Amino acid sequence: MQTNYDIVIIGGGPAGLSFACSMIEANIKVLVVERSNLEAISKPTYDGREIALTHQSLNTLTKLGVWALVDQDEVSLLKEAKVFDGDSSSLLNFKSETSGIEALGYLVPNYQIRQALYQRVSQADNITIMTDAMVKDVNYCESHSKVIFADKSTIETKLVIAADSRFSGIRRKVGIPSTMKDFSKVMVVTKMKHEKSHQNIALERFDYGQTLALLPMIGNESSVVLTVKTEQSQAIIDMSEADFNAKMTQDFRGELGQLTQAGERHFYPLVGVHAATFIADRFALIGDAAVGMHPVTAHGFNLGLRGQDILATLVKEALECGQDIGSNALLRLFEKKQIHLTRVMFYGTNGIVALFTNDTPIAKQVRRFVLNFAERFPPIKYLITQHLTESSKGFPGLKKLLQK
Repeated sequence: MQTNYDIVIIGGGPAGLSFACSMIEANIKVLVVERSNLEAISKPTYDGREIALTHQSLNTLTKLGVWALVDQDEVSLLKEAKVFDGDSSSLLNFKSETSGIEALGYLVPNYQIRQALYQRVSQADNITIMTDAMVKDVNYCESHSKVIFADKSTIETKLVIAADSRFSGIRRKVGIPSTMKDFSKVMVVTKMKHEKSHQNIALERFDYGQTLALLPMIGNESSVVLTVKTEQSQAIIDMSEADFNAKMTQDFRGELGQLTQAGERHFYPLVGVHAATFIADRFALIGDAAVGMHPVTAHGFNLGLRGQDILATLVKEALECGQDIGSNALLRLFEKKQIHLTRVMFYGTNGIVALFTNDTPIAKQVRRFVLNFAERFPPIKYLITQHLTESSKGFPGLKKLLQK
């Protein structure tokens, strides 16, 4: 086995493989280390999760040559989004046609993106994928870092990138603390058929005691996301398909007619995380290892893709100038460009979740006021729309923030 690489990426998930794709044209050797087996990352199966890509993310995947490998027959356009508050008439409505864009976002099955990323990376001569392997530690040696595996073998590299999930073990090993937020909630995800057309409209309903979301897929099918308290999740897990269908039909107020489960129910505990810093000596965090978001704003994958793109751009610039790709100066610049926006998104999202899942009488009044104000005040609504879609027609102040 080769014992020297320019970059070692720990984690073969979407963030790690995205960064590897960014390095395909670079004159360097890259190693991707993944603890699961080759079958798991080369032929990922449907896991219930749908990714709402922003315009910026779509552009990035296109630039990487990944978008062309995604089955376009499984891509659904998000034309409109409606946010409801409980049983009140409060509604916040976003429409792509009023924003001058084709769609608010592009809904793609998570497994399709992972499959396309692997396919692209596997075509590259300068990238090696090591599966069934686990990194035990990383030791900094000034001119390089030493990656130590569980079997005690070692590899030397100029830069280590951790993309090994929000529960990153290697993040702790190198001494980077993180803020974790256990929402004490479980997200139940499944594919459902419905009698009426969704008309490419996404629904978000902050009911009292639960949150419901519907993401329009191809045809008369949608991804339905039910978020409940952890202590209530077992009842949903044990619920018969007929009872679940009846519950979803009733909870969506019959807007789409009868809903029928068309896939397995998947369950995901909700835990958010934000690392205190994204860098250490010859070490960087990307993806969920840097920031793991609550899915309510659907921005987790998009933030991860943006972070790897910033780091990849800086690495390629350093290579062109003959500079050290693992230097502190480069890593500090990467962090400066990424960490401020992620903090705003992370804590802002947590604030939204705290408000819209608080069912006290005062909180309900505030929730309704917020939705009504945002709906009736065009500048605020416009800013939120551009922030969520990251389209080229964005709000100037937001563009400046994204380009820092």
